[in-house]
Amino acid sequence: MGTYTLKSIGNANDYMTIVREVEDGYVVRIVRDQDGYNEVKTDYISKSLFESCVRTGYLTKIDHAVEAISA
Repeated sequence: MGTYTLKSIGNANDYMTIVREVEDGYVVRIVRDQDGYNEVKTDYISKSLFESCVRTGYLTKIDHAVEAISA
């Protein structure tokens, strides 16, 4: 489905991966860089909020070549 970087303050490398699509949104896995260790969280985001985040630049899709390197 895709991996997206999250707009962050500073040099954080936070990203979100869509795990699966549900009727009205997505189940996502969010990885946040917290002072050298990763905080991993699974959550839900509605389709309308997701589309708004992409449109405003809060979420930016990562190219597949970059995805393979980070996996």
